[in-house]
Amino acid sequence: MLVRLLYASRAASPMGEHELAAILKQSREHNHAEGVTGLLCYTEGIFIQVLEGGRGPVNARYKAIIDDPRHRDVILLSYAEIAERDFAGWAMGQVNLSRLNPALVLKYSETGKLDPYAMSGAALTALFHELVSSGAIVCS
Repeated sequence: MLVRLLYASRAASPMGEHELAAILKQSREHNHAEGVTGLLCYTEGIFIQVLEGGRGPVNARYKAIIDDPRHRDVILLSYAEIAERDFAGWAMGQVNLSRLNPALVLKYSETGKLDPYAMSGAALTALFHELVSSGAIVCS
């Protein structure tokens, strides 16, 4: 059974490009082996991630994130059984924030600022779909 999970968290400490690259590399290796796909966005100390795959591997990945001391204020935004993956092309794609149009964020949010704590899971999922369509996702 396939599921999609969307969560947000705050970084426990500021993260540079090197640390983020290491997280993405590790995620891509583990996710590929476990059949998990998805997207990651990191901006202003906040992670937003969508995970898709089998229920067991996705749940285990989310538990590892909750237990990871690099994350705090972890919030589950959406969890659903799905018939097919929407983000199957990426072991872990990354949102290219230089391609993030504030008007696009404003379409789904109260302000032009990307704040998952003030947005619904459905709005964030729709935003991620538009980011994929606009080519704002960096390779897997």
